This record gives sequence, C-alpha cells and structure tokens, in this order.
Amino acid sequence: MYMLRMFIIYFSEFCMLYTIGINLFYNGQMLIASFDMFSYFKKMKASDYRRYVESKNMIPISIIVPAYNEEKTIVDNIKSLLALNYFEYEIIIVNDGSIDGTKEKIIQEFDLKMVNQPIMQSLSTNEVVGIYRNNQYERLIFVDKVNGGKADALNAGINISVYPIFACIDADSILENDALIKLAMLFVEHPETIAVGGIVRIANGSIIKDGKLIEMNIPKSNMAKFQIVEYFRAFLTGRTSFSKLNSVLIISGAFGAFNKRAVIDCGGYKVNTIGEDMDIIVRLHKTMKDQKKKYKIQFLADPICWTQAPESMKDLRGQRRRWQIGLFDTLISYRRMLFNPKYGTIGMLTLPNYWIFELIGPIVEAMGYIFIPLAYLFGLLAFKSFILFFVIAFLLGTTLSLGSILLEQTTFRKYRSFKETMLLIVFGIIENLGYRQLTVLFRVEGIFNFRKGRHSWGRMNRKQFISKEEKL
Repeated sequence: MYMLRMFIIYFSEFCMLYTIGINLFYNGQMLIASFDMFSYFKKMKASDYRRYVESKNMIPISIIVPAYNEEKTIVDNIKSLLALNYFEYEIIIVNDGSIDGTKEKIIQEFDLKMVNQPIMQSLSTNEVVGIYRNNQYERLIFVDKVNGGKADALNAGINISVYPIFACIDADSILENDALIKLAMLFVEHPETIAVGGIVRIANGSIIKDGKLIEMNIPKSNMAKFQIVEYFRAFLTGRTSFSKLNSVLIISGAFGAFNKRAVIDCGGYKVNTIGEDMDIIVRLHKTMKDQKKKYKIQFLADPICWTQAPESMKDLRGQRRRWQIGLFDTLISYRRMLFNPKYGTIGMLTLPNYWIFELIGPIVEAMGYIFIPLAYLFGLLAFKSFILFFVIAFLLGTTLSLGSILLEQTTFRKYRSFKETMLLIVFGIIENLGYRQLTVLFRVEGIFNFRKGRHSWGRMNRKQFISKEEKL
C-alpha cells in the first residue's frame, strides 16, 4: 500500500511538471514563430512576387494528386488546379484503383481518351492500367492504376512526371491561385531547397465554385471549429519555428513540393505505411546528412491549401489514430538518428521533441487525468496544489491557442469579421475543456493499435464542396 501511495504521489508530480513543461515549450515555439512570421510577412509586402506569374524563368512543376474514392471532390480539385496562376505546370491525377465513380466522373467531365504514353520507371509501383488525356486540357494527365496505397500512387505520379519539381496535393483539397508561385520562389531563391510545405486550412463551411474559393466562412460544425484553432497551432507556430532551424520533420500530404531527383535518390515514398508524408521528410534529412550535402527543407505559412476536416466523432477518431500510428511508425523506423550528433538539430532536438512530446506525451497526459485526481481523492495532494495545476495547465494551453489566433489575425487575417474572430477565441478557450482530452484519448488508442493499424488507412467520409447556389 505504501509503495502504491508513493507511486501515485511521485507520478502525479511528474505529470504536473510534464504538462507545464510541454506547454511552456509550445509557447516558446510560438514566440520564435511570431518573429519569423512578421519577418516573412514584411518581405512579401515588399516583394512583387506576382511578376513571376507569366515568367518563363520559373521552374516548371508537376502536380501529383493521388485519388482513392474521391468522386465527391475530385472535379472541384482539378478545376482549381487548372486555374492556378503559373506559367508551366502539369497536373497528374493518379486513380489508385478507386471502387466508386472517381474514374468515370473525371473521364466524363474532361472528355478524356486513353493514349499511349511511355513511363520512366524510376520507382517500382503497381501496374498502370491506362493513361488518359484531352488536347483541350493539355496540362491534365489522368493515370489509372491498380490499387497500391497513397505512397504507391505518388511514386507512379513521379514516374510519369516530366518536370524537376513536383507538388503533392490531396484530392479533397483546393489551392489558392498564387500558392504555387510562393512555393516555387523558394526553389529559385535557394537552389539547395529540396522540399517546401505550405499551410493547410479548413474549407468546411466555405463556398467553392468551379474549384475556386468564393467566400470563406466559419464552419457550422463545432468539431471543425476546434480544428481551425488546432491547425493554427500546428502550422503557424510548430512548423514555422522548426523551419527556422531547418528541422521540419513533416510536410503535410495535403500540400507540399519536392525536388524530384532528391526524392528518387532516396527511394521514393515508402509503401505499406500510413505515415508516408512524414517518412519521406525524415528520410530526406537522413540521406542528405549521410551524404554531407547542403540542403534546405522549409515551411511557408502563406501558400494556402484548403481541405476538408472531419466533422463526425468517428472520422476525427480515425484521423487522429492514423496520424499517431504514422508518427510511431516513422520514429521507430529512424530511431538510430535519435540523439545522434551526426544529424545535428534533427537528431539532438527535433526527434527527441517528437518522441517525448508528440508520441509519449498523450500517454502521460491521459494518465495525468487519472492519477492527479486520485492523488487528491486519497489525500495525497493538497487542494490548493490540485487547483493550481489545472489552472496553470489551462492558462498555458489557452495562451497557446489564443496566441496562434492572434498571430493569424495580425498577419494574414483570413477571418475578417469581429464575430468570426470572437467565435475562434471562444473555441480556443473551451477546447481545453473536453476537446483536447478527447483527441489525447484517440492518439493513445492509436499507439496501442500500432501493430494492427500501421498498414491500414481507413476511410473518411467526404462531402461535396458548397457552391453559391447550394447555400442560397
């Protein structure tokens, strides 16, 4: 009994210190990100980047869109890509053996015909069944292949692509017209750049017509509102601060651009994993460090990709489980880089952060929700200490959320009305009173389901984007 009491006391104290420590770390990231964001925003205001729209000197880009059962959003996605402000690019839609109407919808909408087109087999993939084109849409290439997963579809797209830079876009996403220009600028300004990630924002509730964002609105779904604040924290603070140290470990699969040769040289995307977007970035870091090459992997908070967020508890649970399993799989695969000075800040700072805070963190936090109240109920923790811990944890978490919202509103300010801003602030406060704990439990579940779920993507229900007519 004595040992149990001591365990509860010490573990409760550890959970308190850990929770406060992780929140202080994230708030420190926010400060670093703030300085970097204001510097970038000042640069973009002074830069006439629009002159590159028709420039023949910009690097041509191949856009690869892996698609599996995306019939509800794929046409809007393609239309948005066809309307991009960029001089030379191609769009490669890779249908990864969809069992819905994805293939038929694309072929019918764009009147595509099968063509004979040679494929450079730089990477091994499942069989490509056919390639379809239409001279009226010269940029558009539709690839139909045997199902092999998202990574396999991306590798097939790389094989078919002809340009030195490729961008990956999810089939349920919409790019802003100038997004490609802003990404490409980094490859021009810094030739050593091998990967750049853009920001992903929530499109739920917004009006999209013919692939263009017509009107941006706060979603009606409370679940999606919470995720707006979450995405602000993840992208505006976390990835911006790591980018400053050239130690970004993940570029969202929804929107990123890569040097094709660098990706091929490191073996392409890893198949049979659900964390292919993180795996490729860590492998690029490892390969470049092993070869002692100068390189940059960066994140930009400005090139915007609008995507659909899960609105049901089931879909959110599935998404967060997948993310945690993908994280676990990548960290296990590259565990030899951990605390290895050969890999610089990646091995000594970033990977330890992901192990301690992102992987183990949810377990410690979940156990804290159990042991700290137990310590109080058994009289092992003073009431003042019990209340003080929760107040500090709540205030630090709220500060991080509100700071991210403030950073957004003082830089890009996509949500312009006072009502929308106040609504985000309210959700930034109350997310610490239930929503955060819920996502922690989903992430813990992902860890314990690692072996069973590491090769299974699962499915998320998609919805058609709202058009003006539908809103009316």
